[in-house]
Amino acid sequence: MSAVQFNLLAQATPLRRQPTVKDMDHALQTRLPAIAISARDVDRLRHLAEAATEKYPATAEFLAREIDRAEIRPGNHPMHGVVGMQSEVTFRDDVSGQMRTVMLVFPDAADVDTGKISVLTPIGAALIGLSAGQTIEFQTPAGGWRSLTVVQVN
Repeated sequence: MSAVQFNLLAQATPLRRQPTVKDMDHALQTRLPAIAISARDVDRLRHLAEAATEKYPATAEFLAREIDRAEIRPGNHPMHGVVGMQSEVTFRDDVSGQMRTVMLVFPDAADVDTGKISVLTPIGAALIGLSAGQTIEFQTPAGGWRSLTVVQVN
């Protein structure tokens, strides 16, 4: 959360005390876009997040939270227009304005040189379940904030 967002939250909060992390987390949660994940992928994603807890704790926790808040769609329903595993997605970094097209894959298939990014990266975990036009803000493991907007999903 930027200093401006924090200050706006502090000003908008009708409490006489300083906002807590819980207050800020609640404010962030209310701004998160609705997402959907296929039942076909959800068990493997949960297992992946759990297995990665020690090696990549922040990203694993982020992925687990995204899975927990997602609408789980039956595996036999097409997920047209929704970022899922093996989806090709074009997104914009809202800070730099840079556009990028990637395929979202499981870690064993990741290859940045060919545009295949792992769902176990901060960007991959942020993109899962989004639809074209949706924007998500998230905190990186380094403590910075990113904002991504999905432009197209194939």
